[in-house]
Amino acid sequence: MANRFDDSGLRERLSPEQYRVTQQSGTEAPFTGVYWDEKRSGMYRCVVCGQELFSSDAKYDSGTGWPSFFEEVSEGRVRRVEDRSHGMVRVEARCANCDAHLGHVFSDGPAPTCERYCMNSASLQLAPGDGSPAASDSDGTGG
Repeated sequence: MANRFDDSGLRERLSPEQYRVTQQSGTEAPFTGVYWDEKRSGMYRCVVCGQELFSSDAKYDSGTGWPSFFEEVSEGRVRRVEDRSHGMVRVEARCANCDAHLGHVFSDGPAPTCERYCMNSASLQLAPGDGSPAASDSDGTGG
């Protein structure tokens, strides 16, 4: 899947860290991102395209220093890709709408899914609110 955003526009719009994480599959250091310990209610959106990804209702403290969620706001918002970088085999999480790198998915999360979506704060933008999907985002296009 090709990114539908022009690179120079993204470099202007995103911070250097947001660009490195979302476009170059970077990882921010643990306990440094703005959302790792965020407690406000709301919807976490892709910082690149605005697609709703995770509700604060699914966020939990995994102890890893990265924002962690046990499920997507609705199935198909996060695309999973095998990642064999750094001598490991992991599942990379990418935005299904714009292909931005978000983080990784692990199978050590809490019930009911037993999954841990370990995300980079730099790939997310919190829209404060009640954590319910916006009516304008029901088609999955990011509102």
